[in-house]
Amino acid sequence: MQLHGIICRVAGRHPCGWGSCALFARLHLLVTSSHSSRAAARRRLGNARSASEACVRLYGRMMEENSREHLDTDNEMGGEDALVGNVNKLMVTPPGYTGPPKKGHIVFDACIESGNLGRVDYISEFEFDLFIRPDTCNPRFRVWFNFTVENVRETQRVIFNIVNFSKTKSLYRDGMSPVVKSTSRPKWQRLPAKNVYYYRCPDHRRNYVMSFAFCFDREDDVYQFSYCYPYTYSRLQHYLASLERRNLDYLQREQLGLSVQQRRLDLLTITNPDGSSNQLKAIKYSQFIVCTQ
Repeated sequence: MQLHGIICRVAGRHPCGWGSCALFARLHLLVTSSHSSRAAARRRLGNARSASEACVRLYGRMMEENSREHLDTDNEMGGEDALVGNVNKLMVTPPGYTGPPKKGHIVFDACIESGNLGRVDYISEFEFDLFIRPDTCNPRFRVWFNFTVENVRETQRVIFNIVNFSKTKSLYRDGMSPVVKSTSRPKWQRLPAKNVYYYRCPDHRRNYVMSFAFCFDREDDVYQFSYCYPYTYSRLQHYLASLERRNLDYLQREQLGLSVQQRRLDLLTITNPDGSSNQLKAIKYSQFIVCTQ
């Protein structure tokens, strides 16, 4: 059984207003059971999408013209309060809840290699706002996310809103979707693109928001969500070390320096080992700097 996302909340107004009306109409269609109501849902979906897309185009033109000079200032500070460190086994419960932990009180964790999730806000039983941390030494860029979720309830359906993206344009608008895996299904899979919506949200300082719906189907699994397929620093170093062990005469690996986080920066030189080759007269060698955080 493949991992898949479906909607949980089909009624009510989303906190981000018009930007998500097409999302909820679309996701409502996924859980409509009868043929007649499904046809009605399709009609509502078409109307909502047309209205939403028109609003997006109009609002986008207005906001781009009116706020271009202010956007860099907002983005420079991350658009939200400063986020220091990733969430670590953070259990999110309803406000005011003081009872014992229960299944369905989701535990978020980003203290993994290449992890990124700085804050989680409880919106409802079915919906959570997620805040990602900016790039190292550059608070204006907020794109990458990678986190795990556990202590879920079977058939629990949720909407995750990643609410502080910094990019104006994203492949999420053109059909790309986040990837997910779990402990019992360790191969990365993409979420259905129809369950993913990328829009600009007035309620989050005009930041861009990516919302996606998901249904958990196994209580004992730990689920991991990511912007795209992660390629970790450890994996890179393992690959470079394997190349070095092969003693390739056309490859040289050197340490150029250390990153801000004291990680190795590699300089790879790839060249023809035959110094008399005619090719070297045109191109002596190629160098690649492998940068990491």
